[in-house]
Amino acid sequence: MPASSTTSAPIKSTSARNQSSDLSNSPPLRPNRPKPNRLKLTYDIVMIIAISIDLFLISIDAILMSGFSRDAAQWLTLSEALNWYQSHIHDSLRTAGGFFTLFLIVELLLRWAIAIKEKVYYRWFFFPFVHWYEVLGCFPQLRALRLFRAVIIGRRLYQLGYQVLPQPWINRINFYIDLLLEELSDRVILTTIQTFRQQLTDPKMHKSFIESTIARNRNEIEAAVLSLLRKELAPKLQALTESSGGGTIIATEMGNAIKEGLANTPELRRYLRMIPIAGSLIESQLQHVGHNIGENVVYALNERLLDAERLDALMVAIASGVAQIDTDNSALDTLISSIIADSLDEFEAQIKVQQWKHQDMLRL
Repeated sequence: MPASSTTSAPIKSTSARNQSSDLSNSPPLRPNRPKPNRLKLTYDIVMIIAISIDLFLISIDAILMSGFSRDAAQWLTLSEALNWYQSHIHDSLRTAGGFFTLFLIVELLLRWAIAIKEKVYYRWFFFPFVHWYEVLGCFPQLRALRLFRAVIIGRRLYQLGYQVLPQPWINRINFYIDLLLEELSDRVILTTIQTFRQQLTDPKMHKSFIESTIARNRNEIEAAVLSLLRKELAPKLQALTESSGGGTIIATEMGNAIKEGLANTPELRRYLRMIPIAGSLIESQLQHVGHNIGENVVYALNERLLDAERLDALMVAIASGVAQIDTDNSALDTLISSIIADSLDEFEAQIKVQQWKHQDMLRL
């Protein structure tokens, strides 16, 4: 028994691995789609064909009955053929169109009754509001709205996995829809920018805009200025406390200034020369001591005044003062106006770029 159990385990594991490998090599499963009713599917196909034929005939009839067709027929010497169509075919097409309109009305009422029976909508009178394009399409003057129903039926068939139109046609339709939406949105945005520019030319609105902008963002302005001061100015000031770099230069210059001051003091030189032999030596040592005192004073001041806590408090005070800036300043108005104008120019230039020209669908 133990032997049989040990031999059966590898067989099970091998079969499990084979099953897992088969699953990994198998194509991914498609999402489950609801199976359409065959009768309803056939009815939708018939309706989309009938509506397409009706709209095609209506369009042809409208073109042939127009004054343009009459002028074109005279130019092409086809007036007799056009007159024959207008006298024999036009009335028949109008009669057929009337019967088709009656059929659509009856069909719409039947579907409304079925929707009421099956309680498709929350209220029985919701149906004509949901299918408003079908209701309006029943009127002869609004027969073009029947195209909406054909489009919706085609979209439903496409969602069920049926290729109603060739894929290149669908790509091109989507491309022109994107093109139209982009051009319309660009026109709206450019018009808004132009209106905003005109409003900014008003001094009162411009002043109010600057004041409200600064008032709303004082905390952000203070935080930004404080961050810049801590990042850029504070390290340079703290470098003055070091014995090398900028601190050494200032200390040396201070020592040289005190040394020159002592050397250029005639009273001190006169008193020191009154001391025989040691006067010149005392003068030299006094200048050297003055130089050292100057350096030490600079280092001591830097250590006390440029302490990290005192320096940070100074940065906070400066940032707070900048944030409370007075908006009644011509230089500030000029700066903000320039920033706004440059931003609008860049934004307008980006909007004017026609993105649809860079799409791959142009190669269709």
